[in-house]
Amino acid sequence: MGDSSASYIHMVQHLIEKCLIFHMTKEECMEALSKHANIKPVITSTVWNELEKENKEFFEAYAQSQSKAERMSEEETSQMIQKMISDSSKDSDD
Repeated sequence: MGDSSASYIHMVQHLIEKCLIFHMTKEECMEALSKHANIKPVITSTVWNELEKENKEFFEAYAQSQSKAERMSEEETSQMIQKMISDSSKDSDD
């Protein structure tokens, strides 16, 4: 694995963290990153699983706190992901 692979994984991790902020499930995150950032679901799933292993307590609490009322609509989520992707690309241009 070269530096580009590590930076790609780091970018996926960053986007997953954004999904967590929006109270998305793993499946919703996989779908959103596939649709909006062209990241294969298997990549998102693998990085998510590694994050879960490293942060067991957080993900247990996260799973318990998930509720439909806390989630954003699909349209709001789509807009937020588009914004974070454009912000992310601006950051990498610097």
